[in-house]
Amino acid sequence: MSERVELVVYGNDAPAYDHGPEHPLRPARVSLTRSLITELGLLDGASVREIAARDASDEELLTVHTEHYVEAVRAAGHGREGEWYRYGLGPGDNPIFPMMHEASARVAGASLVAAEAVWTGRAEHAFNPSGGLHHAMPDRASGFCVYDDPAIAIRWLLDHGAERVAYVDVDVHHGDGVQEVFYGDSRVLTISIHQDGRTLFPGTGAVSETGRGEAVGTAVNVPVLPYTGDEAWLRAFREIVPPLVTAWRPDVLVTQLGCDTHTTDPLAWVDLTTRAYREAARTLHALAHQAAGGRWVATGGGGYQWAKVVPRAWAIYFAEMVERDVPEDVPLSFLEMVQWEMGVSTPDVLIDPPVPNRGDDEAVARVVEQVKRALFPAHGLRP
Repeated sequence: MSERVELVVYGNDAPAYDHGPEHPLRPARVSLTRSLITELGLLDGASVREIAARDASDEELLTVHTEHYVEAVRAAGHGREGEWYRYGLGPGDNPIFPMMHEASARVAGASLVAAEAVWTGRAEHAFNPSGGLHHAMPDRASGFCVYDDPAIAIRWLLDHGAERVAYVDVDVHHGDGVQEVFYGDSRVLTISIHQDGRTLFPGTGAVSETGRGEAVGTAVNVPVLPYTGDEAWLRAFREIVPPLVTAWRPDVLVTQLGCDTHTTDPLAWVDLTTRAYREAARTLHALAHQAAGGRWVATGGGGYQWAKVVPRAWAIYFAEMVERDVPEDVPLSFLEMVQWEMGVSTPDVLIDPPVPNRGDDEAVARVVEQVKRALFPAHGLRP
């Protein structure tokens, strides 16, 4: 194994990023991912190791978020009264929880640790499974996301010498927050492949959203229809992502690996299985080496089958990062632990069996051609 890879651990010394017991974004999905990665023997302690996260400083948060917003998050999480709904906080998607600022700053800090590791050469690849909170806007929370850790990590990379960054987002929801932060920045290429915004939150991510000013052509959106399955999704992914990232020649590849595209996810309607995640991981890994000098910063993201899907999906991505083939079976020790501690059962295989195709593959192909016509010429590529 030639690569040095780090798994960034959120840490028991920090308050949990937890919107409450009834909220779909369950913090257990991150701890279960760590447990499965460990049970699979993917951490050797030398070339592949865990490293502790840290808190993002206010100065680092303010590279993306406004001062008023950061102060609102801090005040709300400490029980102070205010019109927090103005900042997207309160009942609904983004309930206020104790120590919200501190928990959110640790998530952002974990992605900063991953960026630091890759940019300084301490590791070639780094993964922060607690991150990927891609909906947060500069001045408000959105879509379960308080601070936009991928955008903060990208800004850190730019401030520390990176000239070009490519961001690839495979969450079922459009990566609208990251796109918004860099919509006018010609140094950042954002690519989001997601369920069509006409059918799903946040309602954005149309092909026509391509960037602003000198950055026109640097925002790429691939909206797929509900019920798109593995094969059509992978064709769209392969036809759009590798050519554009290769042409971009980024210093670093940053990814958001949301797995709410899974066919069983309760909040969306794309029909992927963990087979697609294995293939996407292979493509992103090869792309990191071919186009970005091996530098790959990965974050987690959405995924609301918190026990049955998320740990398997992210363990598959991490196994690819460390160049290990995943076994067919989930370790019995992990299955027993989840059943005993969480009271739920999980699939006993890492790679799902195929599911029937319910999607419109021709419609996906038409979207791909539309994206190529709209964006490829700006990158010197033939549509």
